[in-house]
Amino acid sequence: MAELAAPAIRDWDYPRGTASVLLMHRFAEERGVALPGVPVEELRAPDRQLDARQELAVVRALLSTVGSGDDVALSLGCRYRATTFGIFGFACISSPTMRDAMVFALRYLDLSFTFCIPHVELDAAGLRLVLDDSRVPEDVARFLALRDLSAICTVMRDLLPEISLERLEFRFPSSSFVDAYRTAFGVSPIFGAAEHQVILDPELLNLPLPQANEQTVALCAAQCDALVARRRARSGVPQLVRERLVRLGGADAGMDEIARQLTLSARTLRRRLTEAGTGYRQLLDEVRQTLAEEMLDTGVLSVDDVALRLGYAEASSFIYAFKRWTGTTPAAYARRNR
Repeated sequence: MAELAAPAIRDWDYPRGTASVLLMHRFAEERGVALPGVPVEELRAPDRQLDARQELAVVRALLSTVGSGDDVALSLGCRYRATTFGIFGFACISSPTMRDAMVFALRYLDLSFTFCIPHVELDAAGLRLVLDDSRVPEDVARFLALRDLSAICTVMRDLLPEISLERLEFRFPSSSFVDAYRTAFGVSPIFGAAEHQVILDPELLNLPLPQANEQTVALCAAQCDALVARRRARSGVPQLVRERLVRLGGADAGMDEIARQLTLSARTLRRRLTEAGTGYRQLLDEVRQTLAEEMLDTGVLSVDDVALRLGYAEASSFIYAFKRWTGTTPAAYARRNR
């Protein structure tokens, strides 16, 4: 079988928005349970971002309070609608066909909330959607496989209401909640299979979506590109580099030294940063600007002192760099803030 498109990610450990965690909090509240963790009001900030492990902690809290039954996982999954995913969901809704929507979803998969990585395969025999949960922690693997697959199927019906599954299989043993499976998926499941998968009619790929709009999907794609770039730059290797530069007080240790601290080769570090849409010098400037502004805001340190603490040999070099970053000199910035 050939993949329809390769998923943008191969692992669940990527930064996420807060919509999924908010949804789980509401799901628990409806059952009279308050989940611990970050206060809900703090999660409502539109630019708030969570580490995947923070969302995983909410999943575990949900299991321990609401319950870990298959019916709970399936009911939760059906709460994820296309609009839950924000601009990513609107792009899928606006895609010309189901094929376009699937390819788009795989391309921007790190704007979703999945823990199990979907693979869509197509050949003469049919269309197969397989969930890879091989890297999902064992204590939540069954719950998340059910949540993620029921969420995917719910969103697919949002895009194309007449969609139906031809076959549904799960790798784990049978369940006492078969009726909940039929409600979520529209078919009876087969347990003890080789993979978690659904089989669909390949003709679905060519059906036009009722809300297709080329201009809207192009606009959404541009916004998704910008959102992915921001998230990747604020996580993973770029964030690790940023943290080490902060510990060094903004001093330029050099890419080779930072790579050594991260147990990477300089070449690999450069490639990882490029893939994330940034670079070592860009991160160094970002850290130095932040630290410089913080030190100047105190009103205690002189421009010469700040330059020295940031590792500049001469204050003039720091002044030139600060003006490039902010459009003003350090002295002018300090006077304005005072």
